[in-house]
Amino acid sequence: MLVTPTAGTIYRIPEIEADPVRLNTHLGFYTNFMNLLDLAGVAVPAGFTGAGLPFGVTLVGPAWSDYELLILAARLQHHPSARLGAQGLPLPMEPDFDWNALRQGIPVAVCGAHLAGLPLNHQLRDRGAILLQRTHTAPQYRLYALPGGPPQRPGLMRTANDGAPIEVEIWSVPQISFSSFVAQIPAPLAIGQLTLADNRQVCGFLCEAHAVRGADDITAYGGWRAYLASRG
Repeated sequence: MLVTPTAGTIYRIPEIEADPVRLNTHLGFYTNFMNLLDLAGVAVPAGFTGAGLPFGVTLVGPAWSDYELLILAARLQHHPSARLGAQGLPLPMEPDFDWNALRQGIPVAVCGAHLAGLPLNHQLRDRGAILLQRTHTAPQYRLYALPGGPPQRPGLMRTANDGAPIEVEIWSVPQISFSSFVAQIPAPLAIGQLTLADNRQVCGFLCEAHAVRGADDITAYGGWRAYLASRG
């Protein structure tokens, strides 16, 4: 993390009125580069200067580090020495809110267009999800190539007695981003509970039964990647 002043100095109103362009340029010295370098940042009050003017700092991190920065910003703002603006009153007690818990991931099994390198994988990476492992489901599922697209997607269906292990990837999706990820999933796909080869239960993509009627059964390929490879 990088810490800079939010503004190198604070000008009084008559100073700005006398030389607005040059002084406003000075005020942006520590912020103009942020977007250009694709950085994340949060500004935090940091008391007052000896002249009684407000002062603040900016916590800077790489793109998508917003939540880590917010955790640190909350701790900094609620430091025991901090006061509420010019009134000098103590800040309210820090909310009993576990930011770290929100960063803990929910394992999600993906089996189609969300696999690494495929067209919808960015929906995971954009939310800070990380790949945990490549594995297979328990031998209780069948895989279908659904009509429609682009991108084309498969449908994974649990079956009673004629299933097979299907290749999946397990991605850890931050709790704070999980709902927005699920909201992007169109019918007939949905997130449910999948059983993996080691009998673990994780969230994962499943398909409504009506959607696979007439769809190509591609279970024999063992996974979506192998099916795509067979089509060149």
